Amino acid sequence: MRRGLRFVPLALLLTGVVEVAVFVLLGRWIGFGWALLLVLAASLLGLALLRREGMRAWRGLRAAVEGGRPPGSEVSDGLVGLLAGLLLAVPGLLTGVAGLLLTVPVLRRLVRGQVQRIAERRVSAQVAGDLFGPRRVRVRRGQPRPDAGPGPAESAPTPPPAAPGGAIEGEIVEPRRP
Repeated sequence: MRRGLRFVPLALLLTGVVEVAVFVLLGRWIGFGWALLLVLAASLLGLALLRREGMRAWRGLRAAVEGGRPPGSEVSDGLVGLLAGLLLAVPGLLTGVAGLLLTVPVLRRLVRGQVQRIAERRVSAQVAGDLFGPRRVRVRRGQPRPDAGPGPAESAPTPPPAAPGGAIEGEIVEPRRP
């Protein structure tokens, strides 16, 4: 995680430089007064969106907890909505466009799925299960594939027999973290 954080200051500086360049180009094209008005309108829209999304996320979280459902999807959707509002509230045209794109339902679902996958990787399996509900696993019946087994020096463990009723006993092993 720390490896990615070392580039944050550089990314913020680069974003600021690009935002200023885009503002100057837009100001020359439509006039600086109109460009300034556009940036202020986007920021006000972002502040309103922040408030709306914050309240919506809180209501969704409370409804999920009161209904006994895992609140993970409401939390990740709320995070994406808050990010959209924050990007709109920050003065800048490119960040405003990025914030507006996050309000499009199709893109919002894609980003919400990414947020959920990142969260699932960063927390333990038990916490991920509590947040996002039961995990889905793939189970294959039959002989293991030759390329999926252990190396030639190790012997492959025999799979446990299927229990009556078609259930297969086993365990979910967390993937190794890099």
